[in-house]
Amino acid sequence: MPEFIPDDIDFATYLQETDAKTKVKPASDFVQDAKERRRTRTKSKKTFLPWPKCNDSFEFRRGEVSVWAGQNGHGKTDLTTQVALSLVGQDEMVCVASFEMKPTTTISRMVRMFAMTNPESAKHNGGSGLDTLDTLYDDFGDWTTGRLWLYDQTGSANPDTVLGMVKFCAKELGIQHVFIDSLMKCIRAEDDYNGQKEFVDCLCAIAKDCDLHIHLVHHLKKPPKESDMPDKHDTKGSGSITDQVDNLFMVWRNKPKEDAYKAQGEKNPLQKQPDSYLLCRKQRNYEGSEDGEPRIALWRHHAAGQFVAEAGANPQFFLNYPHIASIG
Repeated sequence: MPEFIPDDIDFATYLQETDAKTKVKPASDFVQDAKERRRTRTKSKKTFLPWPKCNDSFEFRRGEVSVWAGQNGHGKTDLTTQVALSLVGQDEMVCVASFEMKPTTTISRMVRMFAMTNPESAKHNGGSGLDTLDTLYDDFGDWTTGRLWLYDQTGSANPDTVLGMVKFCAKELGIQHVFIDSLMKCIRAEDDYNGQKEFVDCLCAIAKDCDLHIHLVHHLKKPPKESDMPDKHDTKGSGSITDQVDNLFMVWRNKPKEDAYKAQGEKNPLQKQPDSYLLCRKQRNYEGSEDGEPRIALWRHHAAGQFVAEAGANPQFFLNYPHIASIG
């Protein structure tokens, strides 16, 4: 007669042991995969930040999560909006989920950057000015069709709903970049460290499973002085947020320069400094030969609402990359 296996054995112990053994392999087993990855990576399309001066220091990779952090009023939403438009201009498919402003407000900011002009300026008030503005909005709509989506919800968001939305974007629409603005709208309590950790952990898993890049906007703690440049330890909430994600950016607005200008005009000693800095405080998978955590100097082009790479530079033209107006 056959022998029966008793049901009081802890089979989980054997499963775990077997699983661990199968995962320990000689390093030589991975050499061919690494060689093929290097060849594929060399040939595959790369996606960059809007400013070509950063191309050797940073690139967006699929399967990663980037956090964009900054104090209130330092421009992180404007900067991520410009990044989103740049990605569309690089033939990437993008979804923006802003829980902090209505889609119409987001569109207005995007059109200002896209058209390189302020819709609120006097030249667009009434008559032919409004007609011109209508044309610019229509041009933006035509350009973004099949490239850009907005998630239509404002206010607090259920974290599971947001995670489901990200999966839907990747699996059903083929979207390659999803922007979530911001973490505090998904996890309301700043001291809900477990909730933050679980949400970010799920974002990291979805990014890898669905082969897309997720951009998460986050707030910084209020510093002792607003003039202090932030570090990765200044993010609000759980320290696991910065530990888990692949890339960490911090947006810093040069308030000392602005104060000096108000006091002394253009002759102030800080006038030649950048208006803002984009500080890369972490890039886990950088494989280049430059500084993988660049400190990127930026200036504001106020009419276009854009960040530009040099003082006095023209605004960016997003219909092609690099974002320079084509001739002819």
